[in-house]
Amino acid sequence: MSHSDQRTPLQSRASGPLTGSVRVPGDKSISHRALILGALSVGETRISGLLEGEDVLNTAKSMRALGAQVERTGDFAWVVRGVGVAGFAQPKAPLDFGNSGTGCRLVMGAVAGCPIAAVFDGDASLRSRPMRRILDPLEKMGAKVTAGGEGGRLPLTLQGARDPLPLTYKTPVASAQIKSAVLLAGLAAPGTTTVIETEASRDHTELMLKHFGADITSTVEGQHGRRITLSGQGELHGAEVVVPADPSSAAFPIVAALIVGGSDLVLSDVMTNPLRTGLFTTLREMGAFIEESEVRGDAGEPMARLRVRASKLRGVEVPPERAPSMIDEYLVLAVAASFAEGTTVMRGLHELRVKESDRLEATADMLRVNGVKVEIAGDDLIVEGRGHVPGGGLVATHMDHRIAMSALVMGCASDQPVKVDDTAFIATSFPDFIPMMRSLGAEFS
Repeated sequence: MSHSDQRTPLQSRASGPLTGSVRVPGDKSISHRALILGALSVGETRISGLLEGEDVLNTAKSMRALGAQVERTGDFAWVVRGVGVAGFAQPKAPLDFGNSGTGCRLVMGAVAGCPIAAVFDGDASLRSRPMRRILDPLEKMGAKVTAGGEGGRLPLTLQGARDPLPLTYKTPVASAQIKSAVLLAGLAAPGTTTVIETEASRDHTELMLKHFGADITSTVEGQHGRRITLSGQGELHGAEVVVPADPSSAAFPIVAALIVGGSDLVLSDVMTNPLRTGLFTTLREMGAFIEESEVRGDAGEPMARLRVRASKLRGVEVPPERAPSMIDEYLVLAVAASFAEGTTVMRGLHELRVKESDRLEATADMLRVNGVKVEIAGDDLIVEGRGHVPGGGLVATHMDHRIAMSALVMGCASDQPVKVDDTAFIATSFPDFIPMMRSLGAEFS
């Protein structure tokens, strides 16, 4: 597997002000999609700013294994020469996605529309995560799971459809991964494939499909939903993609700067797609100073320069409909809520139970061992902030990079140091997190 078996524990202690200017890594969601759509296109796709963490590199390897030419041409610069829609070749070995649920599930969708069989595998964490919600619509389109674990768990063999069927599918939950898998399979199907969402999920796949030349539309459905319609069997064309800085990665230095007194940070080119910035909205409601400037865009994705200053935070209620726009950021939001004055209630967090770990329980455990009063009520997380965090706890990361990074951020301002049992998995999405935070003034040892 792609990760190291060697544990790398780390301790974070209160520091002086965090200051400086940084660009966090390229967005992981955009990086995965640029590689996959480049591989399904005719011609050459040039990508700059690609996230070079293990998750994305495993997607690059899988695209090579499926017949595309994928080459690194410089720092964060890659070229993909594609095979066209439904052009994937039979891979000679299992596709190993390491820790990446996004890469695995999106590639399942792309393979489902090709007349080939592929074995999907990953590390122990990915093997434990359910895939049935992705596989159900793909099987309706003609793909078949011919071998696999209980509940569609990895390793599994997916036989793509020789003649994929178009589908109208209403997603059971707001999930960009389910939607994207159906749309990627639908590229090879005749006629129209439609995905209906009652709660809009991240729209990166729709925006990038349009950038690569797909005939795709998105319209409002109900109060919070979307109806996405794709015309299949069209040709995609190679494109230039500038990957914006990842708002999920930016969340960690942003929260650290808000809770460490005197901090003043600048982060460049951060994606500001409204379906990804629920955390920024919530932090501003809590009283955070987060200022946007130099707004621009690429491949349909807006980005901006953010300036963040230490702020006095207050507890708020976060509505459930905001969850899709910040599902990966609740862990570090819980850290911010711990340092706020008053109670923060985060509602509708069921999706956190099916991530790299049960993130809802793991987040509560992270807070409890560091002296924060926290409660789980159904799918709601309730954090009682007292303006400071005692710290002194040892956090179990459960092979989850976001738990590790959130705990280290907590230690930057806690009364006593916070220890993390393992930081090896941070490399899956944010390889330079520890040196970057140290460069800003964080004290990790």
